[in-house]
Amino acid sequence: MTRRLRRHKDFDVTVEIKNDGFIRPPRDAQRNWLLKRALAEFVWDLEDLDALARGFVSGSSEPQLTDRTQAILDQQEIMEDWQVPIMRAMADVATEQQGDVLEIGFGRGVASEFIQDGSPRSHTVVECNDAIVADFAQWRRSHADSDIRLIHGRWQDTVGQFEQYDAIFFHTYPLNEEEFVDYVSTSVTFAEHFFDTAAAHLRDGGVFTYLTNEANSLSRQHQRLIFDRFRSFKLSKVAVNPPADSKDDLWADSMVVIGAYK
Repeated sequence: MTRRLRRHKDFDVTVEIKNDGFIRPPRDAQRNWLLKRALAEFVWDLEDLDALARGFVSGSSEPQLTDRTQAILDQQEIMEDWQVPIMRAMADVATEQQGDVLEIGFGRGVASEFIQDGSPRSHTVVECNDAIVADFAQWRRSHADSDIRLIHGRWQDTVGQFEQYDAIFFHTYPLNEEEFVDYVSTSVTFAEHFFDTAAAHLRDGGVFTYLTNEANSLSRQHQRLIFDRFRSFKLSKVAVNPPADSKDDLWADSMVVIGAYK
């Protein structure tokens, strides 16, 4: 058994490796270097999380787990106002090529308006909620000269209607308790279960953007998930101001906006 200890003024970190063949490069010095690196990165992560935690707001106590597929939701339940700067930054990523954009989730139409500001060649919206689709129809009339299309249904049920796109913009939320358990509580990001679909429907050089729920960087696990399907990515950090009673999962004062390129 191999044991390593890293002491810090606020905590100690200990790792015990029971399998002598685990992390076993040719030389012991190489193994020691890898273990020291892993411990150092974990310590840095804890220090960063400590600083980040001080900027959190309390947030609401419980997530909404009832079925929301056809629920009538108010504006803040669909998307809280503090997310608007994130939507604008994501829309800028999605329209940088001014090509064909696929948007998953119309919601309040805030992101859709920002996407239209970027003059895409075409703009396809996927939305399952009938009441929100009615709002989309009204919004669509204000953009009569634009090539805007609707796919009515859950993306999982309508993926056969998807084409190839220059950009994909993913901003939706768990529709029920099962999706929350499967895609929020056990995932790096809610969008993770859409990664394969995004990669399959992007043209070479196309870009995928989504709500990262990362405050000031991407975790190594998050980066690995991206590189499994995309060749590169770029990041920016957007300042946000969530209220103390925010219903959303992220309660920090910034969020990382991503563009992942195929």
